[in-house]
Amino acid sequence: MERYFTQVDKVDFTDRLLEASMKTVILNAPIAVNEQYDYNIMAEIMWVGTLAHNGLLNTGRIGDWASHHIEHELSALYNLTHGAGLSIITPAWIKYVYKENIDKFIQFAHRVFDIDFAYNEKERIITEMIKRLENWYKSLDLPIRLSEVEIDSSDFKKMAEKCLIGRGTTGNFKKLGLEDICNIYKLAL
Repeated sequence: MERYFTQVDKVDFTDRLLEASMKTVILNAPIAVNEQYDYNIMAEIMWVGTLAHNGLLNTGRIGDWASHHIEHELSALYNLTHGAGLSIITPAWIKYVYKENIDKFIQFAHRVFDIDFAYNEKERIITEMIKRLENWYKSLDLPIRLSEVEIDSSDFKKMAEKCLIGRGTTGNFKKLGLEDICNIYKLAL
């Protein structure tokens, strides 16, 4: 998703490659949880992983990566696994930044989660997309709130400061500073 959410226009081909990759993971990951030795299922996920990290899916675009940077501080301070941290931070990040380019998130909702509400119901589409994303995370037994992993707000500022060391801001979809990151952590409670 960090590659997908870009402010670069006219990247439809890589958008569609990313959407196919995400749909493949959405379909296969819940099966893989229960059938870890199914070669075909695991091969699908590994093939997506290979394409996701070989640079092809980043062609012509500038990815965001703020969710990763924000999550890394959770893992560092609380020994939370990276995936569990992302399942908490990503929906909160979406809630915080989607108005920067709502049409990109509408496209994501339609093409990845097959949400087919009337196009003028943008807020309803976003709400439904976040709900479906969180439900998918739950289907993988991943947390979607900091409270589920017993993390409170006491370290938000410290984590936000560490997230910005050497950067000043994080993210490209929306440049995020200290207050922004603290607000994302709050949305994740």
